[in-house]
Amino acid sequence: MSPAEAQTRIAELRTQVAHHDELYYRRAHPEITDFDYDRLKAELADLETRFPAAAVAVGAESPTAKVGDDRTEGFARVKHRQAMTTLDNTYDETELREFHARLVKALGVDDLAYTVEPKIDGVAVSLTFEHGKLTRAVTRGDGEEGDDVTVNVRTIRGLPHALKGRPVPDVIEIRGEIFLREEEFRRINQLQEEAGEAPYANPRNLAAGTLKALDPGFVAGRSLEIVVYGLGHCEPEVVTSQVAYHAQLKAWGLPVVEPYWAVHGIDAVWAAIVELDGVRRSFAYGTDGAVVKLDSFEQQRHPKIGFRGMGADGRAEAARKLSPRWACAYKFAPDRAETRVRDITIQVGRTGALTPVAELEPVFLAGTTVKRATLHNADEIARKDVRIGDAVLVEKAGEIIPAVVAVLLGKRPAGSEPYAFPKQCPVCYTAVVRGEGEVVWRCPNPACPEKVRRRIEHFTSKGGLDIEGLGEEMVALLLEKKLIATMADIYRLKFEQLLPLKKSGEVWARNLIAGIDASRAADLWRVIHGLGIPQVGAAAAKDLARAFRSLDALTGATVNDLLRIDGFGEKTAAAVATWFAEPANCELVRELQAAGLNPTPPAAASSALAGKTFVLTGTLPTLSREAATALIEAAGGKVSGSVSKKTHYVVAGEDAGSKLEKARTLGVSVLDEAGLQQLLASAV
Repeated sequence: MSPAEAQTRIAELRTQVAHHDELYYRRAHPEITDFDYDRLKAELADLETRFPAAAVAVGAESPTAKVGDDRTEGFARVKHRQAMTTLDNTYDETELREFHARLVKALGVDDLAYTVEPKIDGVAVSLTFEHGKLTRAVTRGDGEEGDDVTVNVRTIRGLPHALKGRPVPDVIEIRGEIFLREEEFRRINQLQEEAGEAPYANPRNLAAGTLKALDPGFVAGRSLEIVVYGLGHCEPEVVTSQVAYHAQLKAWGLPVVEPYWAVHGIDAVWAAIVELDGVRRSFAYGTDGAVVKLDSFEQQRHPKIGFRGMGADGRAEAARKLSPRWACAYKFAPDRAETRVRDITIQVGRTGALTPVAELEPVFLAGTTVKRATLHNADEIARKDVRIGDAVLVEKAGEIIPAVVAVLLGKRPAGSEPYAFPKQCPVCYTAVVRGEGEVVWRCPNPACPEKVRRRIEHFTSKGGLDIEGLGEEMVALLLEKKLIATMADIYRLKFEQLLPLKKSGEVWARNLIAGIDASRAADLWRVIHGLGIPQVGAAAAKDLARAFRSLDALTGATVNDLLRIDGFGEKTAAAVATWFAEPANCELVRELQAAGLNPTPPAAASSALAGKTFVLTGTLPTLSREAATALIEAAGGKVSGSVSKKTHYVVAGEDAGSKLEKARTLGVSVLDEAGLQQLLASAV
């Protein structure tokens, strides 16, 4: 490559990397994977090193000379006491061993002690504790200063607001990562789709967007979690190694990154990384690599190590913002597979949202056979130019949802045509619409057969009224035979109407009628959830049931009434109020009541377990997780997914994991199944 060609390519790469930095750090909506981004940045760094004159001639500051900036409007800016750096990434064992060799040469010691930690795919944050009290939470920002997100971070249930035990520094910056569990990610994406909004690509994007919301109530409604692992400014110093720091974080009662490995030598480091790769998919948080750190703080501060500068002039100030030489991140290569798009189909959701799906030639990926992959929306198809017949790379976004990440243009069949997104609903042929500022096209027809079917399926599903025998196939058959048209029609079905539908005859029909009759007195929260109100999942439905205790009271609730519910923000409150303001929805509720639906309100607040929070972990001898939850809620208690100081009881079964350990650390009461049953009996 000539210097002129290098200058042109450097300019192109700087523009591209800056664009992707904006999308990743500030908008939490990246267009490419971390792997592809790292390749672009590595190419840029290599060219700047090989052609320094060309790099200077381009003029603009290089993205390789600074940390990605996550600062956004609406938040106060706070300067870090100690710069919050980022890590050099490698995907290669050879480069990892070169990292070790450089440290050995600099320190003159062969047997170096390291820690190996899971690299969490979340949002970096710095917590400041002064005399043991949490006073500030700040994002990484540009490495020197970040956004003050203290109010939002305080809503994280698993984060104590004070350190316990001794010693406690006068001031300490504790670095960590905020993340969302897979089940919470799926729950929120389901609400997004129900509301006709684009789903989030992965848990990291969702966590970043949530943390930067301006409404703390909205943030509290999403179960953000945090683990801590890093040290910034500390006065006075209380530990001298990473291993000791990890133990101290646990002693302070903070949620720590686990598991981690304390090892000696690069062979043991590599063995730990291989072991981590084998178990990481079982973790609560997404893990995209391993972080390797020198254990000794004294060695970390050695003058021959310090920080790596990538600026053209090598200024110390620029280097201070970048990567420490005593640590690196080994990134696991993404799980990808090549396959071909057989077709592109359109799914119509119960809110009318049209979601394109790539129908694929089956391919094995990350432990499962993938036949379909989301294409998200029309804009994403156009941006990636996905066409029927294309060879594509498929990746599990956040190791959860299969998605098409790239088209292999060199393998595109001759004569292929760009995909034309339908202008009509593929089911009822109504012209589709897209609201101003929205990315989702929707069918506006309230009588669209697919929307009706999806709404009824949700109503009768396990998460709704849980009517046994009334699954997707039976709902479709009842609609086809015109025996039902709405949710209320389910309660008008007659035994004689069902007899011809199945060869099993009377026994099946009687069982289905019995199941429908039993659901007339279903828990109120199930009915609320089954109605399919935007922004209302099972947890929010239970909160609404506890707050209003009847459909009539909920129907008349105002936004201010709804905002009084703990964890309800303006968006959720507005969505509920708007849904009940629609005459058709109120008429549906009246029809259900007229047809005999009389839901059971939750246990009265006078119950001995009212206001008590339980966490379930492990496998109980006789009770399923669902059964135990139902018993607790029937007695007035609440079941949470994470342990905090506000937890009253942890119910632990066989193979109880980190939740049990955390309960003991926090002094939370621990029960076995027998203890739970005894407590429930005493609460009657």
